[in-house]
This record gives sequence, C-alpha cells and structure tokens, in this order.
Amino acid sequence: MTDRVRGYPAFPKGQRRARTWWGRAWLQAVEDTSLDQGQMRLGRKFAAAGIVGTITVSPGRLAAVVYDTEDTYRTSVSLTPLSDAEWTRFLAQVTAKAGHIAALLDGDMPHDLVVAADDAGVQLLPGIGDLDPDCTCPGWELPCRHAAALCNQASWLLDADPWVLLLLRGREREELLAEIHLDDDRPATATGELATEVFAAPRVPLPAPPPLVELGPLPEFDPVPDVDVEALRWLVADAAARARELLTTGELPVLEEWPDRVRMACTVADPRLTARLAAAGPGLPRAMRAWGYGGAVALTLLDTAWAPSKAEAARAHTAWEGEELPPATVWRNHWTVESEGLQLRLGHDGRWYPYRREGTDWWPAGPPERDPAAAFADLMP
Repeated sequence: MTDRVRGYPAFPKGQRRARTWWGRAWLQAVEDTSLDQGQMRLGRKFAAAGIVGTITVSPGRLAAVVYDTEDTYRTSVSLTPLSDAEWTRFLAQVTAKAGHIAALLDGDMPHDLVVAADDAGVQLLPGIGDLDPDCTCPGWELPCRHAAALCNQASWLLDADPWVLLLLRGREREELLAEIHLDDDRPATATGELATEVFAAPRVPLPAPPPLVELGPLPEFDPVPDVDVEALRWLVADAAARARELLTTGELPVLEEWPDRVRMACTVADPRLTARLAAAGPGLPRAMRAWGYGGAVALTLLDTAWAPSKAEAARAHTAWEGEELPPATVWRNHWTVESEGLQLRLGHDGRWYPYRREGTDWWPAGPPERDPAAAFADLMP
C-alpha cells in the first residue's frame, strides 16, 4: 500500500492555459460552480504570477499555500473519492480495452474510457458543485481567488499527468497498476499487462528456417468456366491483407456489406476493382476518403449523426470554447462554421473528424484529432 500522497513543486511565473480536454473539463467544473467570475479572473492572474506554493495531492484533496500581497493563506479543494464498488466498475472498464492502460501510461486520458466509466455509473471528472474549495483568507466567495488559482494550476497538473485525477478520486498510480496486473480472473490479454514488462523480458530466439525445397514448375490448369479470375485475384489479395490484420491486432471486425465494400476498395487499391464496386452503388469515392482517414468509425460518421449525452456535450463545448475557435452552429455531433465551409464531427471515440464543403456535400478533409483546435487547424490553408 502506498501513502497516497504526492507533492508537486510550485509552478514558475508564466501565463498558460489548460491544453488537454480533461484539463479544460476540470476548469469548466470550477467555473460552472463559481458565483463570482471576477474571482476566477483574479485566480487566473494569481496562477500565472507563480504565487501558489507546492501542491499536495491526496485522495479527495488538493492543498497549497498561496502567497498573497496581504498575507499567506492555506488553500484546499476537496473532491469526493470513489467508493470501492465504483473502483471495481472503473477497473472493469480500464481492462476491457488494452489501449486504455497504454494511453494512461503515455499521459493521455482516453475520452472513450471516461464515457465508458460514466455509463458504468463512475464519474471521473468533476461536475457542477463537485469541487469544494476552502481557504483561510477572509473572503466569502466560493471559490475565492486563492482557491481559483489553485484550481487553475491543478488543471496544469492534470495536463501533464492524468493519474493526478485518479489519485484525487482515491487510488495511487502504482496501486492501480498492481490491482490490474494481479487480477487473475481476467484473460491474459485484458489484465493490463504492462508493455514495459513485455519489452523487458528476455528475447527468445526464433527457430531456424526450414531448408529450401525446389518446387519445380507449377502445374497448368485449364480455365474453369464461369470463374472471374480477376475477381479471384482481388479476393486472394484481400484475404492476405485481412490475415495480416488479424495477426497484427488480434481482431477481425465483421462488417456489413457496404462498409466491407469500402474497406476492400481501400485495401486492394486497384482502380479496376474501385470502378466495379462503384458501379454497384453511388458514393464510393467519398466513402473511401472517410475510410482512409479513420476506418469504420469515420465511415459511420459520414452519413449518420448521433446525439452526444449531456456529459459528452458539455466536454465538447468546453474543448471548443477553451480553444477560442470560431462560433459554430451545433447540431447533434456536427459543429459547423458555415462562413468558412468547414465542419468538425465528434465521433463515438471522442475524436474530432474534419470536413470541408465540396459542392453540395460535406467531404472528409483530414485525420481525426483528440483536440478540436488541432482538427480545425488541419482544415485551414
């Protein structure tokens, strides 16, 4: 068991803003709770001035000393830790997808993990009223400027290390990794086995290759009636590509006829096949462009809109407004800047997919990004 307390050195003087979607969601919770936006503005100035001391993070509590011109104040912000039952449900979501642990170790908070946790009744990010500030200063505001400064700098901590949020919710990094690694009730592929351990294991030499055997000339076959030899070549090439995908990823998604047609056109990349598949139905070039940028998820977004949950919509608004992007018309998961002929679409994976108007249709215009500002920047000339 760890001591579940971590200290972080004071930030130097300098203006900065939360750059990750989860850091901005944290600030949005503070701003939504605040009754005095003037104190929030002062808090941002105090945070940039570097007058917040060492920040101590422990389950349910952030604390620091703030050096104001008048006096020195002890400031804290409380957040209710998760219960044991909530942690059990959260760990089930973490281990349900191998990439979640890898992303957390890489300093990323996967959007789909937070959504899955919400669906399981586990709220990781704070909402309105979840953060409880306290300060020894005589001010009555909630939060006061000192607590607002601490909350702003906390968003910088979260930017750099999303595990800070998990510690605030009650569990320390090493403790969580140990729990995931020791969970013997799950299959080996879902236990969260650490990549560092895999790469640290001794290298096992490959067996010697078998001896070469002279095969001789291939036998000649008479053409089989009614067999489309050209189509057979495409099917063989596609089968080889799918076998490679299965060996590489361990997964082979089952697709409906149209998505599989688009996938095959992109995989085989033969203009004769593309022409034949296009003749079977309209819209293939646009669909191929979507698949090329983001696979099946991007293809789903092409002609199907979906309504984000309230939590997802709030996070999307926080991310958009935090980057000061142009005003957009929002319809379901579509964010359209009509004057520029540009659009971003929010995917179920939490990424933003850029689109550009071409004629009367919206066409995929770039790969998806976690940050809407980055996705929007890809659209600009």
